[in-house]
Amino acid sequence: MTRALALISGGLDSILAAKLIKEQGIDVIGITFKSYFFGPDNAIRMAKQIDIPLEIVDFSDEHFNVTKNPKHGHGKNMNPCIDCHAMMMRYAGELLDKFNADFIITGEVLNQRPMSQNKASLNIVKKESGFADKILRPLSAKALPPTEMELNGLVDREKLLGITGRSRKVQMELAEKWGIKDYPSPAGGCKLTDPNFSVRLKELVQHKENPTQREIELLKIGRHFRVSQNAKIISTRTAEEANFLKKYLREEDLGFLVKDFKGSMVVIIGDATEEDINFAAKVAGRYSKGREEEKLDVIYGRYGKPYNKSIKVKPAVEEELSRYLIV
Repeated sequence: MTRALALISGGLDSILAAKLIKEQGIDVIGITFKSYFFGPDNAIRMAKQIDIPLEIVDFSDEHFNVTKNPKHGHGKNMNPCIDCHAMMMRYAGELLDKFNADFIITGEVLNQRPMSQNKASLNIVKKESGFADKILRPLSAKALPPTEMELNGLVDREKLLGITGRSRKVQMELAEKWGIKDYPSPAGGCKLTDPNFSVRLKELVQHKENPTQREIELLKIGRHFRVSQNAKIISTRTAEEANFLKKYLREEDLGFLVKDFKGSMVVIIGDATEEDINFAAKVAGRYSKGREEEKLDVIYGRYGKPYNKSIKVKPAVEEELSRYLIV
């Protein structure tokens, strides 16, 4: 039986491409990727809707290394889409033998994204994957040259599509036809396309060439202040962010609380000086209910231990915050 490996991003296009091939009686196995910047949750949910098995590939470290200096450059933010897609194709190609599969399919649509899905970029991805003759893009196939799979009869080209451009009309009609209702917006789930996250990541790499997974995860929440080469202050905005932050804190981190007022959870990650501690206390004061007070008592200590130290400070003003604020 003919078998295909379908790259499932978690968005609508990739699952429609997989379904289109499955409708031809071809066995389809989904492949999704996990990195520091996106996870498999949407892909798992989408694969269930068309009843295909899903293999999760964790390529976090290699993906991060590509992100720092991609051969084909970044997109609008820190997203190395061309290099990323080529890497995914290569991983999928290397799995062909494992799953006894004949070819790879993706949900890429010609000219849907100006940088990564124009004809030149799609060709680069094919070439650099190392499996150029095994890649089929079912949603745009009729707008592209026939592939080996179509020419040798593994796939019926007449049953493929020729979608181009940014319109989502055809995809929405297909989703309705096949009863696919639970899908995310086209914006995607990759944090590297987020402008604020990208600014933080770039700043982090400038200070530490090989940050830990924890340091990358912490970029996803709160306000970030760079106070020195080796120390950063994080201030949460919501209770949800505070709960997220707690999962990644360690005993060596310093936590700060305003004594008589509710407010943000504030921590210092890294080696803090007395000046850093003083500023963190002022940040805690600024993002507390006592921000209008002339002076506040702020208690602090190692996370998970009693906060047995205190400092009296005036809440930080905007000018002080903007001096250290990353974003």
